[in-house]
Amino acid sequence: MADSATPAHLEPSALGTKEYWDALYETELRNHADNPADEGTVWFDDAGAEEAMVRFLDERYPDPSSSSSSSSSSSSSSARARAAVLDLGCGNGSLLFALRDNGWAGRLLGVDYSERSVQLARSVGRARARAREEEKEEEDEGQEDRAREQEVEFKVWDVLRGAVSEVQADNTPAPRPSEDSRARDGGAGWDVVLDKGTFDAVSLSGERDGRGRRVCEGYAGRVLRLLRPGGIFLVTSCNWTEAELRGWFDGKTDEDEDEDEDEGGGGGTGARLRLAGRIEYPSFSFGGVKGQAVSTLCFEKVAP
Repeated sequence: MADSATPAHLEPSALGTKEYWDALYETELRNHADNPADEGTVWFDDAGAEEAMVRFLDERYPDPSSSSSSSSSSSSSSARARAAVLDLGCGNGSLLFALRDNGWAGRLLGVDYSERSVQLARSVGRARARAREEEKEEEDEGQEDRAREQEVEFKVWDVLRGAVSEVQADNTPAPRPSEDSRARDGGAGWDVVLDKGTFDAVSLSGERDGRGRRVCEGYAGRVLRLLRPGGIFLVTSCNWTEAELRGWFDGKTDEDEDEDEDEGGGGGTGARLRLAGRIEYPSFSFGGVKGQAVSTLCFEKVAP
């Protein structure tokens, strides 16, 4: 996509700074310590974005135990059971916990540059495990389900500056959900990368990268390095319309990333993101213009 199609930048604000998020999650950590039932903010909860994202992924990868799943969906079912999922800017981890509850049994990793966020997510995970232990039944299956929820991982990692080698998926890539998809190269990328509001925050940062660009301009390139070929990126925003999200991601290549001197950056493969789906939310009209409170688009990593 031509650079001219990239939307105009947002004005920088405090929401684009690490100090803001550290302070917010420090408060939420204290609240959670006082009341374990208070798990913190679920971003875009008023729009039902988290539920919609989980539903979108569930539909893409049907539950193998569902009676409505046909034999033709066995590849999708296997993918759901084994898919490696990375959540960028995980906050309190609620999105990954929701996936685990819906049968996503593969590796789930949430990353955030705020140490306080990661502490909160881990604390919420432990509290959930304790609550399930108190309600446990005697069946072994229940024990296995609880153990799987405890396996949700959280790590302090900066999506813009962290070494990609520190967050690579180390499991076998999950099967593709469709037979006509492009072949994988057997790399160690993630099957699914999630973003619920993180690109919004990055877009509000006034920092610049090594090329002198606003840091949000290299975000798509970073996402591409995290995905395996054929993997999908599901992004939700309240700051950008669907058309603007397409401007930021559709057709972007891994050559758009800022060079990473520590990892020999600048060696893009030419892989790109391609629009692969959208989530429709209830719309509203104001001043004759129709819109949604949030926008969610899905992009697939495809070969050059």
